[in-house]
Amino acid sequence: MTVTKFIPYGRQSVNEDDIAAVVESLNSDYLTQGPKVHEFERQLADKVGADYALACNSATSALHLACLALGVSEGDSVWTSPNTFIASANCARYCGAEVDFVEIDQHSYNLCPEQLAKKLALAAREDKLPKVVIPVHFAGQPCDMAAIHQLSQQYGFAIIEDASHAIGAYYQDQPVGNCQYSDICVFSFHPVKIITSAEGGMAVTNDPELAQHMRTHGHQGTTKKPQELTQIPGDWYYEQQTLGYNYRMTELQAALGLSQLKRLDEFIARRHQQFDHYQQLLKGLPITLPKQKGDAKSSLHLYPILLPAQHATKRKGVFDALRQAGIGTQVHYIPVHSQPYYQALGFKLGDYPIAEDYYARTLSLPLFADLSYEEQVYTAQALSKALADNGVTL
Repeated sequence: MTVTKFIPYGRQSVNEDDIAAVVESLNSDYLTQGPKVHEFERQLADKVGADYALACNSATSALHLACLALGVSEGDSVWTSPNTFIASANCARYCGAEVDFVEIDQHSYNLCPEQLAKKLALAAREDKLPKVVIPVHFAGQPCDMAAIHQLSQQYGFAIIEDASHAIGAYYQDQPVGNCQYSDICVFSFHPVKIITSAEGGMAVTNDPELAQHMRTHGHQGTTKKPQELTQIPGDWYYEQQTLGYNYRMTELQAALGLSQLKRLDEFIARRHQQFDHYQQLLKGLPITLPKQKGDAKSSLHLYPILLPAQHATKRKGVFDALRQAGIGTQVHYIPVHSQPYYQALGFKLGDYPIAEDYYARTLSLPLFADLSYEEQVYTAQALSKALADNGVTL
C-alpha cells in the first residue's frame, strides 16, 4: 500500500459549515468581541455541565487567568505533571509562583495520586504545601480526579484541571469540565485538538467570583459594572480595577468554535473507532499500546506508543524512518523539568524517572477525525518495518 500525502499526527477537520460560519461573522458588525463569543461560552458551558465559561485567545491564557483568579502570586507554589506541554507550568511562573512537579503513573501517564499523597505529606511536615495543583488529562485520558480532590480537602489546595486534551472526555460518567472535583477547568482549541477555533481556549468554573475574576483579568483588568457605584455615569463608562491582559477571543474564532462544537460527539466517536483499529493493527508488535481506564472515557487526543525499555536508544531511528515514510509521528512530551529554563531553577534529570523513561520511549502515531482506515493500515505497516529495520524486538 502506498500513501502519497504526508500524514500528520494531528489535524483539524474543517467543513463547509465551518467556513460558512466564519464568513457569516466576517459579514457581521462584529469581528472582535460580539454575540458569537458569548454564545460559544454558553454552549460549551452547557455541554460540559459548568455554570460559567470564559473564552480566551489560547489555553495558555486561560491557565494564566485561572492562576490569577485563585490568587497565585510570589511566594506561592503550584504543582503539576512533568509530562505535559510547558504552558501547564509556565502559567504559575507568570504569576511569580514557584513550580514543582509530581511523578506520573506508569500506566495512564497522568499525574499519580499516590505520588501526590506522598509529596503532600512531606510538604506538610515542612510547611511547603502548594496553593494550587494542576492535573493534566494527558492524551485525553482523565486523571483520577476523585482521589486528587480528596487530597485537596485534606491539605487545602485548589485544583485547576488542564483539560487541553480532553474536551469531550468523561470521568465517572460525567463530562470533563463539570468541575465537580476542581475549581477551574481549561480547554484548548488549537488546530490539532479535538475541536478548533483556529487558536483559542476556554476556562470553565462553577464559582461566580472566580468567573468574574477571570473575565476582569482577561479584559485588560476592566469592568463596565463597578459594584461601588450606585449610578453608572453612562454607557461609555468602564473602570480598570487591576492590571489585566488582552486575552479575549475574537468573533471569527468563536464562530468556528461554535460550528465545531456541533460535531464534538462525532469527532470523539470517530477517534474511538480509530483507536480500536490501531489496537488490532498493532497487536503483536514489540511496543506497548495505550490503555483506557474503566472509570473514564478518553477524548483520545493522542495515540502514544512505547518502545521496549531495552530499545529506547533506537527511538530516533524509528522516528526518522516513519517521517521518511511520510508519517508525521511526534513525541509528547519532553518532560518540563528537563527544559533549560526549569533546569536553571534547580530541577535536574533523574528527579522524575517514570516521566523521563516514558519520554525516552514514546512516539505519537497519527490520530485525527479525517484519518482514513487505509492511512492507519499504512501507518501500521510502516511502523512494523521501522521497528524491524532498527532491530526493535521484545
